[in-house]
Amino acid sequence: MSNDKRAASAPWIRTRLRTAPGAATALAVLVLVTAFLAAAFPRAVDAYETKGLRHDIATADAGRSTVEIARPQPGLELPQEQREAETRSPELTRVGEALLKALPAPLRADASSVAYGVRTTKPSVATEPWLPKPDAVPPKLTYVAQSGLKDHATLASGAWPTASGGVTADSRAVQGAVTEETAAELKVKVGATITLPTAAQEPITVTITGIVAPRDPKGSYWSADPLLRSPSLVPDPGSSFPVNFWTGTVLLAEDTGPVLLSTAAEPVVFWRIPPDPTGLTGPDGSRLTSVIASLESGPGLLEVRRIAGGTAVVGTGLGTVVEANARMRDAISPVIAVAALGIGSVAAVVLLMTGALIAARRRNELALMRSRGGSLRGIGGRLLAETAVTVLPASALGLLLAVLLVGEGRWWPGALAAAGVGLLVCVALPVRTTLQHIRPTLHGAREDMVSARPSRRRTVAELTLLVLAVGAVTALRRRGTSTGDGTDLLVSAAPVLVALIAALVLVRLYPLPLRLATRPMARLRGAIGFLSLARAGRSSAGGALPLLALLLALATAAFGGSVIAGIGDARDDAALASVGADARVSGMGDRVTLPDELVRTVSGLDGVRDAAPVRVEYSVAMPEAAAGGDAGTGTDTAAGTGTAGDDAADAGDAATAALVGVEPTSYARLARTHGLPAFPAARLRATGPSAPLPEGTKAGPERILPAIASPAVAARLGKEPRAVRTLSGDFQVQVVGTTAQVAAVSSTDFLIVNAASLEQKAPTTLLLAGAPDPGKLRAAVDENGKKFVVQLRSEERARYVNTPMQAGAERIYLAAVAAGAGYALLAVLLSLLQTAPERKTLLARLRTMGLTTAQGRRLLAFEATPQALLAAGGGLFTGWATIALLSPGVDLVPLALAGVAGSDTGPVALRTDLWSLGLPAAGVVALAAAVAGVQAWWASRRGSITELRAGDSR
Repeated sequence: MSNDKRAASAPWIRTRLRTAPGAATALAVLVLVTAFLAAAFPRAVDAYETKGLRHDIATADAGRSTVEIARPQPGLELPQEQREAETRSPELTRVGEALLKALPAPLRADASSVAYGVRTTKPSVATEPWLPKPDAVPPKLTYVAQSGLKDHATLASGAWPTASGGVTADSRAVQGAVTEETAAELKVKVGATITLPTAAQEPITVTITGIVAPRDPKGSYWSADPLLRSPSLVPDPGSSFPVNFWTGTVLLAEDTGPVLLSTAAEPVVFWRIPPDPTGLTGPDGSRLTSVIASLESGPGLLEVRRIAGGTAVVGTGLGTVVEANARMRDAISPVIAVAALGIGSVAAVVLLMTGALIAARRRNELALMRSRGGSLRGIGGRLLAETAVTVLPASALGLLLAVLLVGEGRWWPGALAAAGVGLLVCVALPVRTTLQHIRPTLHGAREDMVSARPSRRRTVAELTLLVLAVGAVTALRRRGTSTGDGTDLLVSAAPVLVALIAALVLVRLYPLPLRLATRPMARLRGAIGFLSLARAGRSSAGGALPLLALLLALATAAFGGSVIAGIGDARDDAALASVGADARVSGMGDRVTLPDELVRTVSGLDGVRDAAPVRVEYSVAMPEAAAGGDAGTGTDTAAGTGTAGDDAADAGDAATAALVGVEPTSYARLARTHGLPAFPAARLRATGPSAPLPEGTKAGPERILPAIASPAVAARLGKEPRAVRTLSGDFQVQVVGTTAQVAAVSSTDFLIVNAASLEQKAPTTLLLAGAPDPGKLRAAVDENGKKFVVQLRSEERARYVNTPMQAGAERIYLAAVAAGAGYALLAVLLSLLQTAPERKTLLARLRTMGLTTAQGRRLLAFEATPQALLAAGGGLFTGWATIALLSPGVDLVPLALAGVAGSDTGPVALRTDLWSLGLPAAGVVALAAAVAGVQAWWASRRGSITELRAGDSR
């Protein structure tokens, strides 16, 4: 076999592929799918990180993301001509082009929006009598001679301002323009003149020749300094009274910068360079942070000063934007690593199972070659060659599909992952086969799990894995998935280690019920039960591998499903906390009440199942904390949040609270509908001292109203009645219960009373349960004026899925759940196929002894049932245990709520998702039963002679 190897290799490979094309094709398809998933994962991570970085920079406020280089006006020691030349367009253009070329990679500029010029930094008072003066304070204006006005605006009326005749520092008349918003608010018309004071007391007359409309109002040209586009009414910081004045910007002609040198408004020369994020990738984030730091105070700043002048400074908030993106990426990466390691481990085990199946099918063939003098090196080399011919092209094709189908990303991580898949398959089969044939052996005795005894080496290995798993789970529970120094692979592998230990424990425990069940079955008259248990107890030495694959796949699918469910629940809870119900109608201010007609109209709309009018008053001053430290210890807890005495330490924090007046019955129904804590409506019954007042009657401070309070407010008020002063009347409240959440307000400090007991009962908010049509709801509200606001829970919920990084991470977890379920089913199929020839031969022999077709189906079904139930039950328990053990260390806030202003960013823990836990496990049992039934049906069609005519030594 060693002679003329080159001539023998090709016929061997070609012959093997022709002999078993089905097996080769199945192996190639499995490798193709696995290589695609392995290569697609790093590319998908790169893709969502890249999109996230670009999205954050593109959507950031232009005032933060724009890089502005500025320097003071040229020094007074310079000649007048030189000072003026440095503020004219040719010099500014030259410096701007040099700055763009000097930008260090990966920072690149959006050349179409670059702006430069001269602007004043100190607002000048405009004394024209026709300008609006709220609170009798004249407006203060800034002036800018900025490039590119005609490229970024359209002329609404008048003419473009020009710098005719050459403008110098001694000029006293220039032309300017304002935007439509500035003209509307400041009453500016074409032809109006504004006086700009100078240091020489000779004012400059600015004639407004045109009114312009921005082409892209939200672009960096107009938004880097919002006053360019829109004026603002601001408070006067130098006044002891609350007075406001207008501030805005006048746009001078492009080449009129020299005229500002004569003013006392502290002019500066500037270059605004907006970043172009289209060329950035996710890995560029760290480089971009260091580049920005260098520009602000490092070698980059020295280069800027060499070009723009020794006094130039660089200011930008781009570094803050990139750092926020990096924090979110670092928070999400460890959670994603858990899914990656889980699916990777499942895929590796399934590939090893495939190698084991192929080795088992070819064991007799290779044993014959070994007995006839075949060397281990020769056998292993031929196996490696025939495997590589099938596997390597499949791996390459999987990599190609990942590159074509998955968004842009670095190619080498995917290439390494696909190569790892191919290498594992190419090496696993030859190594496993050669290890089995180190010594030529005759047909060996069968191995039973019932009679097998684990060796000492196996016990030591299992104990070592147990220690690693316990350490990883403990670390994850204590410090979470993020360690502060990147992703800890041991911590991220905790679910895999838990599943591994569960598999080893179940394999050890599995023979016990079989031993107990075999003895009574042997005494029964029928042979089916005994035969099925005897077959179930018979296993090869590698019988733990299928169980390990199933537990890993089911645990990974359960973990991924729990992550998805936790994200959805967190967003639902945050939307409910923000809106309070499915829909909410409220006034724009605390004192705006809802008319009765509006309440009746909205409550009667189609889709509205229930309505609860509520009166909300914010920032009600609470009395001083009750003395003695026993505040609230006697109150009952309405929502199961513990006694209020637990929050006595927080009593000083609830200095103000929201007063919520409710109609107890309707509010209790609404709270029950939305899954809020049970509300004790009976405790707020308006009877006795808290009975409703007649219309127009003023309440006295001696009235005592029962109240449901938040734990902190209950701790502050104590058990005794306490007086409060509100816009709804002055009265005393006595806490009769506590609850942790109220639908009407998102504040954690609140006080709920019966609205019927208040002096002012008119509701300020209407909470709706149901799904009313948004258009009809807003139309009904708008009929009562524009001072009411409509909020929908569905619209609030949609705000939490707006970043590419979050959406990409969610897609990866959805893929993890699907891949975990798929590999679980494949593991079941492989484990059943490995023993399929034995089962077919067994059925053929038993049919010669009188076994019927129905009995054969029951035999195979009963044989597969113990392993299927073991895998399904073990998978359910492992998935549940993994989630229960790891939930304290996994925070889903970065995936669920990060980046949304005003969202509740409290910890979001994992919870068990029954669908992702139960469906794959049920699929395992169903597939095992289906495969057993198909095998029995197929064996019954072939007949006993077909199966036994070739002879079988087993």
